[in-house]
Amino acid sequence: MKITREIKTAILVIASILLFIWGYSFLKGKDLFTNYKTFYVEYDNVEGLAPSASVTLNGLIIGKVNSITIDENTGKLLVELQLKTDFPISKTSIASIYEPGFIGGKQISILPDFSNKTPAVEGQKLQGEVKLGLTSSVGEKLAPLQQKLEKLMLNVDNLVSGLNNVLDKKTQEDLKRTLSELSTTMVQINKASTSVNTILDDNKSQIKGVVSNFNKISGDFSKISDSLNKADLGKTVKNLNETLSKVDGIMSDLKSGKGSAGKLLSDEALYNNLKSTTKEMELLLQDVRLYPTRYVNVSLFGKKNKPYVSPVKDSISKAKN
Repeated sequence: MKITREIKTAILVIASILLFIWGYSFLKGKDLFTNYKTFYVEYDNVEGLAPSASVTLNGLIIGKVNSITIDENTGKLLVELQLKTDFPISKTSIASIYEPGFIGGKQISILPDFSNKTPAVEGQKLQGEVKLGLTSSVGEKLAPLQQKLEKLMLNVDNLVSGLNNVLDKKTQEDLKRTLSELSTTMVQINKASTSVNTILDDNKSQIKGVVSNFNKISGDFSKISDSLNKADLGKTVKNLNETLSKVDGIMSDLKSGKGSAGKLLSDEALYNNLKSTTKEMELLLQDVRLYPTRYVNVSLFGKKNKPYVSPVKDSISKAKN
């Protein structure tokens, strides 16, 4: 069968019309070979949402915004959504307007409610909300910071004004003079430091000798310390304490009159008897020295003893008197 020219022309026209319709729908974001469901959401403010904006589910594009109309009575905005039927959502899901970034426009994110298994039917109104975009969040956080910065700038301005009032011409001259004197002082300190370095360089050998002697003394002291440590000073001190305790007990006994020595020290009558006995012994010895014939009488011819005559200067008589 031979196809005529008219049939070919008709087929070409019909194909062109279908291709045009498909291309127009594709440019509008609608695929003719995919089934869609229509849902509606009401917002008080769409925050710059435009038709043909993407509708996402966990970041995956599942549809688009078909149209946005305004209700003349309430002033609310009615947004029509076209969602693919391959992604069923529950009737309690939320359609949230958000801003994916600084450059991209507003989009709608479907927040599914997995606890509710009842699917949303076509033409149903979903609950809507608006999330603050990144720009709005930054603006809200920057607003308080801007206020604080303005207060800080005001305080800085007051501080600068106060400094200008304090630092008058005389104060500035005094400050310059102080800085100049401080510079001179630093120069003198630098000179003194140089002098000290020179002195240390000139006497380096003596300083080394002093340090060596100190090290030697430290070593000797360490040896002495070791010897003292080995000598068991604790035991020696303990024995000394015991000896001192015993001496203290003896002294206490002497003071209280215990024992022979204590009685000799504390008995006044014994002291007086000893004193008297000593005096009489002294007188006796003196008398024997002065007149030995009274006590030793040796006579070969039978002479009589001479009568006793007291000497003119007789210490014994004086003592008896």
